[in-house]
Amino acid sequence: MPSLADVRLARERLAGVARVTPLYPTETFTRLCGRPVLLKAENLQRTGSFKIRGAYNTIATLGEAERRAGVVAASAGNHGQAVAWAAREAGIAATVFMPQDAPMAKVEATRSYGGHTELVGEGFEEAVAAARAYAEETGATLVHAFEDERVIAGQGTIGLELAEQAAEAETVLIPVGGGGLAAGISLALRELGLRARIFGVVCQPGLTIADGIAVKHRGELAGAILERTLEGTIEVSDEEISEALTLCLERTKLLVEGAGAVGLAALLAGRVPGSGSVAVVLSGGNIDATTLISVVRHGLTRSGRFLAVRMLIPDRPGELRNVLDIVAARRGNVVSVDHRREGTTTTALQTEVEIVVSTRDEAHCRELLEALRATGHAVERLGPPASRVSRSE
Repeated sequence: MPSLADVRLARERLAGVARVTPLYPTETFTRLCGRPVLLKAENLQRTGSFKIRGAYNTIATLGEAERRAGVVAASAGNHGQAVAWAAREAGIAATVFMPQDAPMAKVEATRSYGGHTELVGEGFEEAVAAARAYAEETGATLVHAFEDERVIAGQGTIGLELAEQAAEAETVLIPVGGGGLAAGISLALRELGLRARIFGVVCQPGLTIADGIAVKHRGELAGAILERTLEGTIEVSDEEISEALTLCLERTKLLVEGAGAVGLAALLAGRVPGSGSVAVVLSGGNIDATTLISVVRHGLTRSGRFLAVRMLIPDRPGELRNVLDIVAARRGNVVSVDHRREGTTTTALQTEVEIVVSTRDEAHCRELLEALRATGHAVERLGPPASRVSRSE
């Protein structure tokens, strides 16, 4: 079980290696949540996430024989990048096993740092099994993503920084997957005597954009720490994560990945008790560009910035133009039009149209819907209605 002394030793090893990341107050989230919100920007850390802290601290403790044998890791992406970078700096070999569907941005980044990557299995657990087998076969040291006291101590250095930057915070929100990050931070804060309420934030089970915390089982070591340090856990959905990620990018100019946005998602969903200041750990910013496009479009739809509709119109010249004229007259900007005649209508005299429009806000969406329905055509709104979040100042 790591101690505060181990965390302080890790900080000494990381001096000049890991950045002391800034803590940003955010007017937008403070206004929306009705309480002061502070963002701990680990997305600005080297390799794009907090993982460099634990990986480097572990590799820095290896003996000469261990260094010659190299290291191996299993990772959904961020830990692999950190291990590859730290191993390169130490002049040793690193092999990283990653799920077959790991984001390519994270795979390529791991390779660019000098790591040899192997894509295996469907999830993190399969990658761990492959990494353990490789370690037994070759003698390489397994640098586990969260089930290692040296990794937890390294992540705990964020807790030391938060104690200096946000000692007044009433609440701290930390993403939780395997639990190494939350265990390290909460251990440091508790042993320093800070009275903040600490909550872990998790994603709903199943397919998720929060791949960095999508693990089936919390680590035993990390879990033992969290049992005595966490106030509780809060669960958020992918829709809520998408909205938080989009708003964070648009208003704070900070790009975070799905796992990095879960704390903000919990705040926006109104699930964080209390009314005092909240420090939110933005754990990483390594998001694949194609995923980002999809997430932003979904997030904009959730916030009333995109309106998608399906409608049936008469199949005759000029009808589609009339519909688009209605949109243009109300200053909607057409993003796409899908016009289908086969297999979607009740008669041969109709055609189905799906239109996506860029809008100002939810009120603008409702105005466009009313205008389109006033034509007498059946109009179906696609996707969820906008949430309560407003981007107006």
